[in-house]
Amino acid sequence: MKKKTYALLIIPCVILITVVLVFPLISIIYPSFFDGVFTFEHYSSFLSDPFYQKILWRTVKLSLITTLICVVLGVPTAYYISTQRKSVRGILTILIMFPLLTNAIIRGFAWMTILGSNGIINSLLKSLSIIDKPLSLLYSEFAIVIGSVYLFLPVMVTTLTSVMDSIDGDIVYATQSLGAKPWQVFMKAIVPLSFSGIIIGSVLVFTGTMSAYTTPSLLGGNKNMMLATLLYQQANQLSNWTQAGMISLIMIILSYGVMKIMNGINLRLDKRGYEHE
Repeated sequence: MKKKTYALLIIPCVILITVVLVFPLISIIYPSFFDGVFTFEHYSSFLSDPFYQKILWRTVKLSLITTLICVVLGVPTAYYISTQRKSVRGILTILIMFPLLTNAIIRGFAWMTILGSNGIINSLLKSLSIIDKPLSLLYSEFAIVIGSVYLFLPVMVTTLTSVMDSIDGDIVYATQSLGAKPWQVFMKAIVPLSFSGIIIGSVLVFTGTMSAYTTPSLLGGNKNMMLATLLYQQANQLSNWTQAGMISLIMIILSYGVMKIMNGINLRLDKRGYEHE
């Protein structure tokens, strides 16, 4: 009886997901495989074109760089927050989450003001006589990475904070009682026990960076196009839905591949830990 009840509860969700997600996705992807007959020609021509190869590589490269920076900055930040008392932790969490409460376009224009030729950074460097002419910070891969880190670092920090909060304090005390220094406690106990959170946060940051449109569009410009901006161009500006569907599928496959690789790394390390025990 319970199984029938569970099935009845699941059926509306399955129907809703099928109608609003599966059918629209299939309708978009279908033309990329069928041009009178079943063919992979669209994909082979896309992947063999140097222009599209460059965009694909840039997307993967900047997503990986953003993820790495978020891990390096997010792990110690999350650990610091998790060691504070609840009142302080709440304030710090609100401050960390603040960028997510701001509209993406406003964030983009704010970074344009900071990184522009007459922006804050160039003006400061000029006033200190460090540079003679403005640095080309805006409309570059550097600007995309900076904007993406600003956008997705809170995701990494909040994910890791929740994981570090669940770490048994006795483990930390035991490590300290054995003579471990603070940095050794962090590297030998906190980081390994937080690895599942690092994996989850990395997947969220990578897929989010890869699929973001506003940040690379405003900060990267047309010269530093990524897959999301290319998808928008093909769909909304050129009305090339075949190309748009193909790019959508490639982004889905990339996201799924990264998730499988990350999960594989996590399981592999877990197995090692169990074997060691």
